[in-house]
Amino acid sequence: MQLAVAQLGNHFAKGLRSLYSLHGDETLLVQEAADAIRAEARKQGFTERSSFTVAGAHFDWGEVLAAAGSMSLFADKQIIEIRIPSGKPGKDGSVQLQQLAAQAAGNDSTLTLVMLPKLDKMSKQGAWFTALEANGVSIEIQPVERAALPQWIAQRLQSQGQQVAAGVEGQQTLQFFTDRVEGNLLAAFQEIQKLGLLYPNSKDTPGVSGELTLAQVESAVLNVARYDVFKLSDSVLAGHPARVQRMLDGLQAEGVAEVLVHWAISEDIRALKRVKDAMSNGKPLPMALREQRVWGVKERLFERVLPQLNSAALVDLLDAAHKVDGIVKGLKQRDWPQDNWQALHRLAMQLCQACMTQTNASGPKSTKIAV
Repeated sequence: MQLAVAQLGNHFAKGLRSLYSLHGDETLLVQEAADAIRAEARKQGFTERSSFTVAGAHFDWGEVLAAAGSMSLFADKQIIEIRIPSGKPGKDGSVQLQQLAAQAAGNDSTLTLVMLPKLDKMSKQGAWFTALEANGVSIEIQPVERAALPQWIAQRLQSQGQQVAAGVEGQQTLQFFTDRVEGNLLAAFQEIQKLGLLYPNSKDTPGVSGELTLAQVESAVLNVARYDVFKLSDSVLAGHPARVQRMLDGLQAEGVAEVLVHWAISEDIRALKRVKDAMSNGKPLPMALREQRVWGVKERLFERVLPQLNSAALVDLLDAAHKVDGIVKGLKQRDWPQDNWQALHRLAMQLCQACMTQTNASGPKSTKIAV
């Protein structure tokens, strides 16, 4: 059985199940979902808890099976937690998880909670995971995309009796907050809690409204944003130069390898060129995208940009990518910066400008892309 995190409350009202699997990379949201399950279990008399972390091929699954099959002298009901940080239980672990899943059916005295990272398609199709889903509740923890982050921040502030000002100032405040915490949801939560301590709401302090100003947020919220080359790629294709600049600065400060940044940008240029060539040969855009394995957010970005992006511009971008490849590897290129990051910035902005022209030309629809 598959369930969304938002459905947990209604699910608990219908009765607690004996097996839950959480999978996703958002540490904060996984922890909150696990806490909600534990809290409901405690209400129903599950007072003892054992935790196991599967690390390496030599993990002793016998201990888990023994714990699941035994009862404590001090409690009638127990929680067994199994953490698999790699998402790969191994051959023996696969067999043992299937056995645990089968034992969970109808077991009112033991609640088993399996915690996993984000799983790929192959793992989800594995016998061990399908057994967990078939015999219990599977909850995939979805990340909070950038487009949804301002609303997420506003909701979290509201839950502690705070809010931003109405209108433009409030939008600017949430945008500033988003820029500071993007890609680091746990740190975002900590910054929200800090604001609750610095500027308590009116319930705690009479005469204080709980409304946060832009100045207060600017002075309090640390820059804890984290970026990766995949988010950089999406921002370049979406035509967001200011954000691309901020992300490049962040990646440089974090010590990300220049060759990895170049790979992300140049791979997009090559993919755009391949799809454009296929379109020129008469293939429909959806078919060309499938053949080049362009999916998800990137697929929507390509759909916006490609129809109006000409082949000559892509040839120029390929040439620029080739030159920057040489610069990153220590070669000098005429009329190009010799500093690796300056060259990467120029390449990224060149592609971003081409995409920005196209997304702007396509009208208001471009604002619907979440990157």
